[in-house]
Amino acid sequence: MSTTMKILILTGSPHKQGTSNTLVQEFVRGAKEAGHQITIYDCAGGNINPCLGCDCCGMNGDCVRKDDGNEVLKKLLDADAVVFATPVYYFGMSAQLKMMVDRFYARNGAITRKKMKAALIATAWNDDEIVMKGIKTHFEIIFDYLSFQNRGMILAKGAGTVGMMPERYKTEAYQLGKSM
Repeated sequence: MSTTMKILILTGSPHKQGTSNTLVQEFVRGAKEAGHQITIYDCAGGNINPCLGCDCCGMNGDCVRKDDGNEVLKKLLDADAVVFATPVYYFGMSAQLKMMVDRFYARNGAITRKKMKAALIATAWNDDEIVMKGIKTHFEIIFDYLSFQNRGMILAKGAGTVGMMPERYKTEAYQLGKSM
């Protein structure tokens, strides 16, 4: 029997019905069937501003920005797992998701001490070998740096539109949600 977890999903696509959000819905379906509690924060539609690098937070406090970032960080620290979902833009995550990830700085130590579970869902138009290389490496480094337990990465190549996305990625996302 699996343990119920609180999972925070940070989405970074401006396309509500796009490929990465389609895979998120499949992940959520599997995770809910496994009994997990899901919270989704839409970084592309939310009110997030970039880190200023001012260090007022001291890596252990609220950010000076008066936006959704501090609430998202509280949800992150309350969660057992975090899932990042993004289209691949120029071999990395979307700017919308990156703004929130950069804001992790404000609670860096607390996040690292949690040793949370983490996963990545990334979608790209291209289906060549290089398209996922950058984002995969970037998230491996982030996971290592923040002491996240890597529970899996769905690197959906050839997924420029929902219609062209290979069906296997939906199955993988569902299974990842179920196995968290």
